[in-house]
Amino acid sequence: MSWFILFIAGLLGIFWAIGLKYSDGFTKFWPSVGTVLSLVASFILLGIAMKDLPVGTAYAIWVGIGAVGTAILGIMLFNESADILKIVSLGFICVGIIGLKLAHNA
Repeated sequence: MSWFILFIAGLLGIFWAIGLKYSDGFTKFWPSVGTVLSLVASFILLGIAMKDLPVGTAYAIWVGIGAVGTAILGIMLFNESADILKIVSLGFICVGIIGLKLAHNA
């Protein structure tokens, strides 16, 4: 269950990161509220997941999910560049996330 909670925490990390863009420096009320709520929920779930998971592994996976998801949505929503180096680098982050999960099970 801790892995599922960590995954949800990572997804919420994507929401608050994208929310920062939509909140326009916290000048737009509802996007700001959504950003803060998803940030708080993400941190709470990360803390819950860390009860059973190693801190380094949990934090690295949480950051990785957030980073990859935010970069992909940045490409899709904000027309950020999608050059080959960026895509390959995101792939390496995904490999690292998978590697950490597998190393935990070993």
